[in-house]
Amino acid sequence: MNLFGRKNKADDATTPATSAGSHAAGSQDAASAETTSNPSTGSFGVVKRHPDRGGAPILSFDNVAVTFDTEFGDVEAVKGVTFDIKPGEVVALVGESGSGKSVTSSTAMGLLPGNANITGTVMLGDRNVTALDANGLRKIRGRHAAMVFQEPMTALNPVLTVGDQLTEALNLHGIAYGTEADQRAIELLTMVGIQDAKNRLKQYPHQFSGGQRQRIVIAMAISCSPEVIIADEPTTALDVTVQAEILELLRELKDKLNTGILLITHNMGVVADMADRVCVMLRGEMVESGPVHQVMQNPQHPYTQRLLASVPRLGATLEVAEPEPVTTTQSTVKYAVEAQGLCIEYDHRGKKNRVVHDVDFTVAPGEIMGLVGESGSGKSTIAKAVLGLLPVAAGSLKIQGHDLATMASAEQRSLRKNIGVVFQDPAASLDPRFPIGDVITEPMIIHKVGDRKSRLERAYELLDAVKLPRSVVNRFPHELSGGQRQRISIARALTLDPSVLIADEPTSALDVSVQAAVLDMFAELQSRYEFACLFVSHDLAVVDMLAHKVLVLKDGREVEKGRTDTVLHHPQQDYTKRLLAAAPIPDPDEQYQRRMERKALLESLGEKVY
Repeated sequence: MNLFGRKNKADDATTPATSAGSHAAGSQDAASAETTSNPSTGSFGVVKRHPDRGGAPILSFDNVAVTFDTEFGDVEAVKGVTFDIKPGEVVALVGESGSGKSVTSSTAMGLLPGNANITGTVMLGDRNVTALDANGLRKIRGRHAAMVFQEPMTALNPVLTVGDQLTEALNLHGIAYGTEADQRAIELLTMVGIQDAKNRLKQYPHQFSGGQRQRIVIAMAISCSPEVIIADEPTTALDVTVQAEILELLRELKDKLNTGILLITHNMGVVADMADRVCVMLRGEMVESGPVHQVMQNPQHPYTQRLLASVPRLGATLEVAEPEPVTTTQSTVKYAVEAQGLCIEYDHRGKKNRVVHDVDFTVAPGEIMGLVGESGSGKSTIAKAVLGLLPVAAGSLKIQGHDLATMASAEQRSLRKNIGVVFQDPAASLDPRFPIGDVITEPMIIHKVGDRKSRLERAYELLDAVKLPRSVVNRFPHELSGGQRQRISIARALTLDPSVLIADEPTSALDVSVQAAVLDMFAELQSRYEFACLFVSHDLAVVDMLAHKVLVLKDGREVEKGRTDTVLHHPQQDYTKRLLAAAPIPDPDEQYQRRMERKALLESLGEKVY
């Protein structure tokens, strides 16, 4: 019988490979063996509901400590962590980068490098994971414990079809082969909401959207019916609507299959939406744990209180000054950026594909405009057009009164020194070969501004502005934390005192406390330098905190625009309402109510509820 209760021809017999796979892992696979003969689960038991184990945990950490041997001495990454996960339970492991979350979870899969020294025990059912050799670890990975990684494009093999990757674990664990494995793969894709699964098995990861790739990774994780799934930041790079769908999918699978989930995240809204219990880590130690309502609504440890206080919330605003017209020596500039009937096209194999249609907006000097919408809505495409990296197909796009659609390439290059840009990933956007001083002053060198002494003074001035010590001027990007690198990215964007700044998801990869500090600094710098800003983000709470006005995009078309307090607090369009309903907030009771309201909204609009 397959995933949906339809009987297969193979249901009448158990294959030798299945029996061998069951006995190879020892007596602990008795539950799997029982599943084989249970007609409600199918002969191969690809997806089964796990027993409750009489309240016993399926995964437990007992006084686990991890120390890494390095050339500079021992580094204690995890210090005496103890907690467990029961079938059908979601336990969230939260904390900032470097707190030991991922190291702790990796011990359950035996994924730590060779220089790691582990003490304590990690029990997966009746197996002591820390005592298993390489062969024993291979038997539990995928079969008894599976992992959903943060970045699906990195986790998936780009040169193998999705079908090959879905059937790999089934083959390796002797669960299914050939046509039977393909059928199971089709059922798995259908189960996670991928349409036309049979044909899509032959496609490659790059042919799927980000949300679809994350669904494929989840399908791979549940393919062998593991008792526990470790989800490491499974929604970090996703839009709010896709994130809500992925969380709903995980919740549904957890309820149907009685699978335990270890959720690693820095998104406290996701914690409130998914978790039954929460464990908070700081510098490798567990500082607080308990039921989600207790930890989220009445935190006891000062660190937990600071984390929750740092979370941006819809309705909370920073002190962002209202813009005023800026007078230059030549004339009064009413708008730093102005688009009228803007259309943008991509050239694909000689054919024009229009991706932005008739968009109108204006950004005054000293004003921040938030661009929001799902992936593929045209946010980054518009940002690239403002940078002069994409041509304007129709309409007009003016920067400081100059129309990019009619300007020559040389004039556009000259205009670019008035435009700064902050990218999403500072680690990728900073040249690892350059010291910080050269990173910041590179725009001055390219545009032949100043001499070596004046450039160094400008670097010091900007380091002061982004609240970093001047001593980092001779350090390299890899020597700084993620939050510090993002501050350097902002400093570099301001080097030439631009009139326009484009910020493309500048805080999405940062911890909540680091994000709060960067946003505070960003608001302060914007008030001081009075640049016009296009702020691209899928975090509606961040946009609500910073932006003066908002433009909502869908499929390259404007859906709604206006002042932030109007668009985000009193939306008029159904699409904007769906975006807002999908944004999680860090309160379990309120988030549950929002989830129910979102379901009701989607049902009223005749849309599928995941």
